[in-house]
Amino acid sequence: MSIYTAILFKVLSTACFAVMGACARWLGEVFPVGQVVFFRSFIAFVPVMIFYAWRGEIWTAMNTSRPFGHVARGLIGVISMFFLFAALARLPIADVTAITFSTPLIIVALAALLLGERVRGYRWSAVVLGLVGVLVILAPHLSIREIATMSSAATLGAAFAILNAVFAAGAYIQIRRLTSSETTSSIVLYFSLISSLCGLATLPLGWVWPDTQQLGVLLMMGFFGGIGQLFMTESYRYAQASLTAPFDYTSIIWAIILGYVAFGEVPEPSVWAGSAIVIGAGLFVIWRERQLGLRRRAMQAPPPTS
Repeated sequence: MSIYTAILFKVLSTACFAVMGACARWLGEVFPVGQVVFFRSFIAFVPVMIFYAWRGEIWTAMNTSRPFGHVARGLIGVISMFFLFAALARLPIADVTAITFSTPLIIVALAALLLGERVRGYRWSAVVLGLVGVLVILAPHLSIREIATMSSAATLGAAFAILNAVFAAGAYIQIRRLTSSETTSSIVLYFSLISSLCGLATLPLGWVWPDTQQLGVLLMMGFFGGIGQLFMTESYRYAQASLTAPFDYTSIIWAIILGYVAFGEVPEPSVWAGSAIVIGAGLFVIWRERQLGLRRRAMQAPPPTS
């Protein structure tokens, strides 16, 4: 039963993040990215704190022995968020979502380069194949002239989406470093705080005063971002991340539905083809990580006694 609960929470988290992305897409036409980042982070802080207070984990969340580690994770993560919202302001939701599917593949490469993990040919092949899929997705938005001058909004959006995937992978690597001594609640809490401060720091650059409807969308974006974070965190309480990771790809379903309903966006054939390639490569990496994890646990298990 716990596995099904974990899967349900993971799917609900992808749905919440998709709603958050749709709000950011709509807001990006009016508001500067820094203002969107602030509302996403600060409003999300409210349901997160209420949940931790209900669980009696406030002091656990605030307790940390590695404040600078949280600062590093927060800065990397907020840069990723800036690029994500900048991409959503320029590209259809489904396109940005599909490009973000390359994040697990980039994590494999960064784990080898930064953490010294041993990555064999199978997973490197999946990384290369996944990047080919990303190029397929990007093909309609790229031309030699536009790449050279970044004159097209779509080309700029594609660049931002790729940078978001890279920094999101970097944030995940930092999270893996923090989990050796820090609780999940403290990682979530300090990221919300740091990203809120970073968004607020852009206030002197010029914010737009929202009307009632716009304020409602800003609040909804932050609320769904916070709830999505909680659903994702809770899914890890009931099952290992490797078991629920494949369900991250359900986000493309929500992205397509919301993109069509809210903005009349219909994915190009290249998005379907590229997504299939990237998802296939990502699923292979997840399966391979699962097999290697099982093998390591089998090797570490004590020999049976007669």
